[in-house]
Amino acid sequence: MPKKSTKVFKIIAGVIIFFTLPSLLFFGFLYFKYNEDLPTGVQGETADQLAHNMLEALNYEAYKNTDHIEWTFKKRHHYKWDKKNNICEVYWKSYRVVLDLNNKENTKVYIQGFINQSELAPELIETATNYFNNDSFWLVAPYKVFDKGVERRLVKTTNNDALLVTYTSGGSTPGDSYLWLMDDDYKPVAFKMWTSILPIDGLEASWNRWKTTETGAQLPEFHKMLFLGLEITDIKGYN
Repeated sequence: MPKKSTKVFKIIAGVIIFFTLPSLLFFGFLYFKYNEDLPTGVQGETADQLAHNMLEALNYEAYKNTDHIEWTFKKRHHYKWDKKNNICEVYWKSYRVVLDLNNKENTKVYIQGFINQSELAPELIETATNYFNNDSFWLVAPYKVFDKGVERRLVKTTNNDALLVTYTSGGSTPGDSYLWLMDDDYKPVAFKMWTSILPIDGLEASWNRWKTTETGAQLPEFHKMLFLGLEITDIKGYN
């Protein structure tokens, strides 16, 4: 190999190592520090009772009777959810998708305020659906522990009992599991995650900044995960 080519190769290799090695070392540190195996737990009445206790601590009846919820996720995605009829308007950039979550065929797509039925529409519908599945989960996940396809297990920990929930169907990533950690009054303070989207199992995210809407439903305004923050603003719950 000519000397000039060799020098160029060494420079490129050096740049690659310079940028990738610290990232690999950092990921390795996080992996060995935080990665956990999925815990085992016991299904049955005790797990279901713990789930009911958590729902009672959050005033589940108020949430169930809330017809409309609005919120903004990370200042990027905006939602107006008609929960009673399961229709949600999703806004981002110049797009608005009116998702009919019960009947996808009724979903409508708007670009710059004008209805759009082009080849782009199905892609935007899929994007809006994935946004809704993810962003609404960070808002209302505790209220979903008795959804269809959810398994519940009681897990013994060094502190209070924890609730392991596994979503065997539904959403964008079925098979994910979450371990809910609660305070002495059964109110969630955090959960640990075993999900297909995260490369590290058992990462913990906080659930401890709760806003009470005018209907009495309690919804979180912020989550902390490692050094990252997920902010949820403009939360409204009304009938």
